[in-house]
Amino acid sequence: MSDQSFEKALAELENIVEKMEKGGLDLNESLALFEKGVKLARFLREELGKAEKKIDILLKDEKGEIKEEPFELAEEEGELSKKQETPDSDDDNSLPF
Repeated sequence: MSDQSFEKALAELENIVEKMEKGGLDLNESLALFEKGVKLARFLREELGKAEKKIDILLKDEKGEIKEEPFELAEEEGELSKKQETPDSDDDNSLPF
């Protein structure tokens, strides 16, 4: 599995999940797909771990200490959740329906 790219493995795992969610598979097919899905998930987790270690190395400062910086996406998500928590009660456009 080490010769497989992260993107291909992820697409294959998504395909397996779709097949299993549809149903209609016999027990042996389901077990085989589940086993393959677990292997793919482990591979993906390992690849993400490697990527995280590389990012840590790249973010080290001149003293060798990791300098933590939040991703912009996380900040945007935080702003979005704050907006959702405090809707403007006078604005009918904020209603979910």
